[in-house]
Amino acid sequence: MEHTNWIAILDFGSQYSQLIARRIREQNVYSELLPYNISIEKLKERKPAGIILSGGPSSVFENDAPICDPEIFNLGLPVLGICYGMQLTALALGGVVSPGTEREYGHANIKIVDKDPLFKGLDETISVWMSHGDQVETMPEGFKAMAKTSTCPFAAFGNVERNIYGLQFHPEVVHTPQGKTILRDFLFGICECDASWDMPRFIEQSIKEIRKKVGDNHVICGLSGGVDSSVVAILLHKAIGPQLHCIFVDNGLLRYDEARQVEETFGSAFGLDLHVAHSADLFLDKLQGVIDPEEKRKVIGKTFIDVFAEKAREMDDIKFLAQGTLYPDVIESISPTGGPSVTIKSHHNVGGLPDDLEFDLIEPVRELFKDEVRALGRELGIQDKLVDRQPFPGPGLAVRIIGEITRENVKLLQQADLRVQQEIEKLDCYKDIWQSFAVLLPIQTVGVMGDCRTYDNVVALRIVESLDGMTANWYKLPYEILGTISSRIINEVKGVNRVVYDISSKPPATIEWE
Repeated sequence: MEHTNWIAILDFGSQYSQLIARRIREQNVYSELLPYNISIEKLKERKPAGIILSGGPSSVFENDAPICDPEIFNLGLPVLGICYGMQLTALALGGVVSPGTEREYGHANIKIVDKDPLFKGLDETISVWMSHGDQVETMPEGFKAMAKTSTCPFAAFGNVERNIYGLQFHPEVVHTPQGKTILRDFLFGICECDASWDMPRFIEQSIKEIRKKVGDNHVICGLSGGVDSSVVAILLHKAIGPQLHCIFVDNGLLRYDEARQVEETFGSAFGLDLHVAHSADLFLDKLQGVIDPEEKRKVIGKTFIDVFAEKAREMDDIKFLAQGTLYPDVIESISPTGGPSVTIKSHHNVGGLPDDLEFDLIEPVRELFKDEVRALGRELGIQDKLVDRQPFPGPGLAVRIIGEITRENVKLLQQADLRVQQEIEKLDCYKDIWQSFAVLLPIQTVGVMGDCRTYDNVVALRIVESLDGMTANWYKLPYEILGTISSRIINEVKGVNRVVYDISSKPPATIEWE
């Protein structure tokens, strides 16, 4: 998608780089992460309104330290260097950087000595988050000090005439409470951006581009019922209507009643051309006797491709395959030694599709973060229950049944998990929970129900909070909620007589058990 009002973020490997992009987008300005070594020619072609140089784990004194083309500072565009980006700016323009004797990490108070133009309206002293070793010792010619600390004489500097600025701290993290205001001053006061990046505009632009790309051709879309594929399907349907054909594979390993809900929601309510592959028996037969979790994944993956391909062959004149790739998928390969893998082949056998099924790839939400996809879904009229639903593993319940997968075990886990979802969805904190589900363990324990001895299954509850799934903490649900869930499962799900709670975090554990 073309953008005329956007900020380019050159990524030097900071753990906070994605946060910079998100903070800018929160202010309705489009931003994009680019490799630090992007050519000047490409940057000129893209015509950003301003450039941000991110932080990074390297020292500018390392032999292989990542360095951007110094011509960036001669483009006449506003530039903001953050931490490593500030030090790089100073060196590139003739300043001096001194190696730190020890790393400064954590909260610090900076004194603002010049408020114009980055610190307008802020108090003289503000709290910020530092994370650096090296720091600027001598500013380049034409620069002025804008903020300082007791140990850092140039916590911020700038050349107002050239619109080049540097911050030794991180304005993008929540630990810098006034960081959003500082970024706003850069975006609107210095770069003169318009706050025009929003979902209605995104939908309007996307529809135009989809129609232009697709033309009179047809598109096939794998619909899982999850957030990403659902939003992609509805956006495409809005753009090209009957030229979209969706395939939903019911592998028998979905949540309770999910297959019917997907058919009802997307086939009836939204009116999509939905082709359903009722393949539960095929998947469960192929999984018979399979214990190893990786082997489960392989069996499910291969079977899915076979079923999807068979359905796809029933359709004529399909040129495009739609996919729910998100922005984090695009930028995850950005690092100080490489760039983002943003080039998509014109013919792409997605997920190992057979050679006779070659499609051009179309990825309508590849510019969006997960929360933006949810916002897009709401704008498209998708109900909150679907837009806010928790992530669900591709192999489904197969990786939540430890050991062999049988039809009986699937039914049992579906019923147990249903009780978990019903109780969690009642909570005010539902949106704070990343995932909540039941796991069927491969053990049985002695119990007493009524006056009878039982020897039945154990179910583990896994409930975690997370921002992105990369790390997670177990969620501290009130005891009475845990008690209600446990009682419902034991009393209402035949074959379970014990419920346990998983209180491990990621790392060292993973969110899923397999």
